[in-house]
Amino acid sequence: MTAVSDVSSDPIVYLNGELVPLSEARVPVLDRGFIFGDGIYEVAPLYAHPAHAGGRTPFRFQQHLARLARSVDRIGIVNPFDDAGWRALIAQVVAANEADGGLRADQDAIAYIQVTRGVAKRGHAFPAGIQPTVFVMVTPLNLPDAAQRAQGVRCVTAEDRRWLNCDIKSVSLLGNVLMAQYAAENDAFETIQFRDGMLTEGSSSNVWVAKSGVLSAPPRSHKILEGIRYGLIEELAGECGIRFEAREISEAELRAADEIIVSSATKEVLPVTRLDSQPVGEGKPGAVFAALYAAYQRAKAQEAREAQQGVENESRERITV
Repeated sequence: MTAVSDVSSDPIVYLNGELVPLSEARVPVLDRGFIFGDGIYEVAPLYAHPAHAGGRTPFRFQQHLARLARSVDRIGIVNPFDDAGWRALIAQVVAANEADGGLRADQDAIAYIQVTRGVAKRGHAFPAGIQPTVFVMVTPLNLPDAAQRAQGVRCVTAEDRRWLNCDIKSVSLLGNVLMAQYAAENDAFETIQFRDGMLTEGSSSNVWVAKSGVLSAPPRSHKILEGIRYGLIEELAGECGIRFEAREISEAELRAADEIIVSSATKEVLPVTRLDSQPVGEGKPGAVFAALYAAYQRAKAQEAREAQQGVENESRERITV
C-alpha cells in the first residue's frame, strides 16, 4: 500500500493506541468498518477558548458522547472509553496537532471519532472476542461564511431511499454520499429529502421549517439522525419566545415555508433561501433564523464561560490543597 501523497495537510491522528500522521495511519483490510461499514462515528465542534487543554471548549460535548454511547450500544459494540477517557483522548490529539503546527491555538476545530467492531475473518454475524478499532482525528473547522449567512443557500430535493435505522450514526453512509453528490451535481449546498411525501432530513443536516413565526421539525424517530443541534435549537427557540412543534411536515408545507433552516455541527444554523428553482419565502434569511443564530452564538459564549469557571475553580482547589 502506497503512502498518501496528495493531502494538503497531514494531521496527527489517534489509531488504536498510537498517535501517527494521517498519511501513515493504516487499518487491516479485514476491519469490519472497511468490509461491512460495521461501525459508528461522531463529529463534535471544539471552539477556540483558553479554558481547556488545547485551548478549546468542546461544544455540547456531553451530548455528543451520549449519542456515541447510544450508537455503539445499538449495534452491540462495547464503548472503548468512558466520557473522561474520550475527553482526555481528544485533548491529547488536539495537543499533538498544536505541537506539530497543524492547528493554531486560536483556531476552531472539529473532532472526528470512529469506532468499528474490529478485525476478523469475513462473515456477516458478529465475531466474538475482537477488539474495536478506534480512530480520532482533529482538524480545523471551517464554518459557513458571512456571505452564506447573509444571502442564504440553495438546496435541492430528492426522495429519501436510505435504510430505516437513520437514528444510528453509522459509518454506512452511501445513501448520504449519493445525496451529497446529487447536490454537488446540481450546484446546490445540500439535498433535502422526503420519505413518502414527508420531510426527513438533509444528506448531513437536520431541517427546520418556519411558518407564521412557528418553528417545526420532523419528530425524533428512526427516520432521521437526531442532530445534537436538534435539542439545542429546541432550547434556543424557547429562549427566543419562538413556538416549536415536532411533527410530520409534508413536502407541500416545506415548499410553502416562510423560512427553511439547516443545522449541523459544521453548519451551526444556516438559512435556505432557494429550494430547487424557487425562492423560499421572500428569498432572503428571515427573523426566525436571525434569532436562532444570535442565540446559538450566545450558547457558545455561555459554555465557554462555564468552562473557564470550571478551570478556575479546579485551579483554586489545587492551590488550597
